[in-house]
Amino acid sequence: MIYEPIDTLKPVAENLWLVDGPIVEMSMYGTSIPFPTRMAVIRLGTGELFIHSPTRLTEELRAEVEKLGPVRHLISPNKIHYAHIAAWKEAFPEAVAWASPGVRERAASQGIEVRFDRDLGEEPEREWAEDVDQLVFRGSRFMDEVVFFHRQSRTLLLADLIENFEPERMRPLWRLLTRMAGSVHPDGKMPLDLRMTFFGRKQQGRECLRQVLAWKPERVLLAHGRWYERDGERELRRAFRWLE
Repeated sequence: MIYEPIDTLKPVAENLWLVDGPIVEMSMYGTSIPFPTRMAVIRLGTGELFIHSPTRLTEELRAEVEKLGPVRHLISPNKIHYAHIAAWKEAFPEAVAWASPGVRERAASQGIEVRFDRDLGEEPEREWAEDVDQLVFRGSRFMDEVVFFHRQSRTLLLADLIENFEPERMRPLWRLLTRMAGSVHPDGKMPLDLRMTFFGRKQQGRECLRQVLAWKPERVLLAHGRWYERDGERELRRAFRWLE
């Protein structure tokens, strides 16, 4: 399931890179499921770096990143994507750690110590408003996710709103569970348990999806599984058809 090589920068487009991280174990359906991880790095017009959903920081990765520019923004896109921010903050103390809705409470409940400096809002922060758009994708009773759109490359950054696991990369049990959740390529989407948290509130999700589609993304970069290098709008309409 791992997307080798890991812990190294991979170019996506001008001023945009991804890093595939190691497998993490997530408790689901009475067991634990291995999840591949992925982060994104945007070099802003200022030359500063915007790190979306940081993965494991190794010395080699740190050296690669430092060559791109100064790390200034560490982004938690939702309350279950934050575990490595503390390590990045320690390595880059001048960076601002940005909190997603509910992440402080989630970290405290898990006994994970992480200090956030500022909160993400409904509109792009002034530090990156020239380069990156954003909105809080609402509707779930469990978790709001802040989504970002890199204008230059027309790339949408998502964490858990779509998961797209490739079955040939998975062991049979995990393949069965993710297929039951509806998160298997080529029809990856939000997993069933998270979709169920939109019950009675789908209209909020539809309104957010309309805003995302208005950006006309060409690529959709996912944290888990195979991401979409083309046909971004089409893939979004397919993956979110359950909101209809």
